[in-house]
Amino acid sequence: MTLVILAALFCGLTILFHVLSIAAAAIRCKARADALPVAVNAPPVTIIRPVCGVENHITETLRSTFKLDYPDYEAIFCVASAKDPIVPIVEELLRKNPRSRARLLVGDERISTNPKLNNCVKGWKAAAHDWIIIADSNVLMPPDYIQRLFAPWTEKTGLVCAPPIGGRPEGFWAELECAFLNTYQARAQYFADTVGLGFAQGKTMFWHRAVLEQAGGIRVLAADLAEDAASTKVVRASGRKVQLVDRPFEQPLGYRSALDVWRRQSRWSRLRRACFPHFFLPEIATGGIFPMVALGVFVEGMDWRAAPFVLALGLAWYGGEIALARVAGWHLSPLYPVQALLRDLLLPILWIDGLFGSKFNWRGNAMSVAVDSPAA
Repeated sequence: MTLVILAALFCGLTILFHVLSIAAAAIRCKARADALPVAVNAPPVTIIRPVCGVENHITETLRSTFKLDYPDYEAIFCVASAKDPIVPIVEELLRKNPRSRARLLVGDERISTNPKLNNCVKGWKAAAHDWIIIADSNVLMPPDYIQRLFAPWTEKTGLVCAPPIGGRPEGFWAELECAFLNTYQARAQYFADTVGLGFAQGKTMFWHRAVLEQAGGIRVLAADLAEDAASTKVVRASGRKVQLVDRPFEQPLGYRSALDVWRRQSRWSRLRRACFPHFFLPEIATGGIFPMVALGVFVEGMDWRAAPFVLALGLAWYGGEIALARVAGWHLSPLYPVQALLRDLLLPILWIDGLFGSKFNWRGNAMSVAVDSPAA
């Protein structure tokens, strides 16, 4: 009977969290057709875009940098090597937009084992303005991108970020990645942000220069292997908050293999364990599998037939995620229930991988959370 009661409590708590996280994400991410207007006396902004290699939809995402509806901004593209195949693409975009205040900086100042952070250092130093956006090359910027980043900023804000929203997937595995990125990870992040536990996300990080410079400058982000984890700790140490933008931005995925999806999720899992172990450990209880098992234990303990109750919970669990995706305007596959169920079956495996694994490869760079992360 003790096991039955514990199963009921666990099932009830996880269902409550699931419902609350769906509601929080639906409110914050609800799709809107209207763009945010530019504020009066809008300050000038610098956009730093580190580039490395040629990704799916890369020309489109980089081109969006030049199409922003904002009166005063510069764009700095940063690449570590002049031999990188992305260089001709960036140079062609610069030629096609001669009136833009944009340039390409080449070089690699190694302040850490994080190649992305090293690539950004020269851009941070060259930035002409105090408001600075660091945005990954695969982020698709809408015309009101900068306005949406300014919107949540208050006097208590230290950093505004946006989690990636997977879009335009090609194939089953890319759609599975959408199920990871959108209705699982983004949902959890928006719930955490809503209750005051915002975490930085490296896809888009919007800084006021003074916040980072007061902590010691961009070099302090080398304190963790992941620059977004270090950013979270820097901002919290300053007494400020990391906040998420409403209506986050798309990352067009294109084709993804099963190995692509696994490697990305494995890397993120290992980094979360290394950088925020006290938040990582409870992740084992997330997803829909354990609540359904717990419900089955409870129902069987009450001498009822478990199958109808478990099936009803599964339909409600994934039906709520489907409703969230529709409200937010995110990609929704006809096979979503299958992909969401597969995602949740993989979550315990990824948790174990994150708990015990340490090595990973990021864009050709062999890295290890055990060796390269001071926090670990």
